[in-house]
Amino acid sequence: MSPLRFLMISVLLIVTASLGRNGQLFSPQEEQPREVVEAYHVCHRFQALLAENLDFDRAYEATFTKNMSRRREIAISDGEFGSLDLTSVDDVTVIGAYKNRMQIFYLMLPLASPDNNEQETVFFPPDIKKIFQRKPPRATEEFRSFAAQLERDARQFRQHLERLAKQYPAVADRVRKFKTEELSEKFEPPNQVVQPLYAYSRGRVLSKDEPYYSINGYTVIREDGQMRIVGIRFFTRLF
Repeated sequence: MSPLRFLMISVLLIVTASLGRNGQLFSPQEEQPREVVEAYHVCHRFQALLAENLDFDRAYEATFTKNMSRRREIAISDGEFGSLDLTSVDDVTVIGAYKNRMQIFYLMLPLASPDNNEQETVFFPPDIKKIFQRKPPRATEEFRSFAAQLERDARQFRQHLERLAKQYPAVADRVRKFKTEELSEKFEPPNQVVQPLYAYSRGRVLSKDEPYYSINGYTVIREDGQMRIVGIRFFTRLF
């Protein structure tokens, strides 16, 4: 057999082995549905926006659900407001309290795990410790004042972090490192096709038959033709 004929037969065998049942070529890596790719993208966008200036509200507004009822349920299920009945509290107050609580959490992350007792004293002086020791009110009537306090706490903590970053190079390095880690996290679908999940268990955010994707600790759904975040599980993401 001539070398040319052997080469032609080899190529034919390779092509034949790569044909699908309908005679069409397929890739060894299965192609992800478009909404899966978009779901990974929206998670990356959230972190990219957050990394710019640690502004949770901005990242939230760009990537989270736009449905007010669903936003409210996210706030109630993930805001850790205790067992209060918030039926009589308006949406803006409930959602705002959730946003400010999340803002405080993200601002705290660069300061987490101080290297020594001296750093801990500087990072978390008594007035800042009070922010983390603050508990939800026992009565629904007090929730509005509690939500207003959370807003003041978030503003105070940002000022505290910015002041520390200017005064201590170690804090500035921590902030830079945190932002870099947020930007560098990979959001790439795996080789196998990602299938939607059902029966989301966090409060009443989704009904039992609504599909969602769980991506690096984020919960993502399709809403009005776009992929939107409806939850973040920190213990999944950070540890």
